[in-house]
Formats: sequence, C-alpha cells, structure tokens
Amino acid sequence: MTMDYIFREVERLQRKYHETDPFKMCDDMGIMVAFEPMGVYEGACKGFFLAQSRKRIITINADLPEHLHRLIAAHELGHAVLHRNAMGVNAFHDFELFDGTSTMEYEANVFAAEFLLPDDEVLEQLNDDVSFFGAASRLRVPPELLDFKFRVLKRKGYKVIDPPLMCQSNFLKGIDVGEQYDGGC
Repeated sequence: MTMDYIFREVERLQRKYHETDPFKMCDDMGIMVAFEPMGVYEGACKGFFLAQSRKRIITINADLPEHLHRLIAAHELGHAVLHRNAMGVNAFHDFELFDGTSTMEYEANVFAAEFLLPDDEVLEQLNDDVSFFGAASRLRVPPELLDFKFRVLKRKGYKVIDPPLMCQSNFLKGIDVGEQYDGGC
C-alpha cells in the first residue's frame, strides 16, 4: 500500500464524516472502543484492534495516561481502515506503535500522523521557528509521531528539515507513559 493511498483514505474519511477526532470517527464508523486495564510495565499491550463476525472493536489500555489514548485510537483506527482484509489472519493485533519491522505497523503510524497532525498546523509551528521538540510539545504529540509526519510532508513535496531522530515503527512500545505532551517549549 502506498503512502499516497493512506493520505487519500485519511482525507476521504475526514471529509465523509466531517470528523478529526479518532474516538468520534470510530463511533461514526460503527467501531466500538473499549478501555481495559493492561498494566504499565515494560512491554505491556497499549491497545489492539479486533475484527470478528462483522464486529470491530479497538481496545485501549486504560492504565495508560489519557494523553496517549488519542494516539493509540488513531493508530488502531488506521489498522481498522487499512488492514480490514488482513485482520482475518491477524485478528488480535497488539499495539506496537512504530515497529519498523512491520509494514502494517508503519502504515498505521503514517495513518495516525496524517490523521492527528494537519499539514498546516505542523507547517505553522515550523514557520514560527520552533525547534522540532518544541513543535512536538506544542502539537501535544510524542516527537516520534512528528517524525512520521515529517516523512509524510516530505513525500507530499514540502521542504522540511530532517528531524533530529529517525524513529522505528515501534517507538511507543517503550514510551515513557509518565511523560506529558501537553504544550510548552
């Protein structure tokens, strides 16, 4: 699947449902979202998507801080939209956000970055001469997700700096769940 296809899918869904919130989008699409405690220890499951008997559900680790729930929901929504035909084989999908070894994880990360970070908002931060990490903080996302958005912007032809990190697709697997991404520089 190409990045251009992912961009078009995000745009199509947001236009069709007039929605940019992943939780509301799931509701509009008939995808149930549940929160279940799964722990915060290293390697704990952060979320997963399950499709069975025409029922679709995203489960998010309720033990994680709320500021990560939206990101996890967008990532798993990416699986629901992009990999609905592949889910028969991988019905139970652990949330290994930013796993560089998996094409499906990479695609779900691109979907989440495109869904949560509008081009104009990211470019506005860069035009304000904010550092990469400052922009991530202002946008309230982990720097690793902003790294994915930079890849998206480059693919779209924008001239952006190379970020100071190159994330693997599994970056959230080891993310510090105590760290906040809620503004400031």
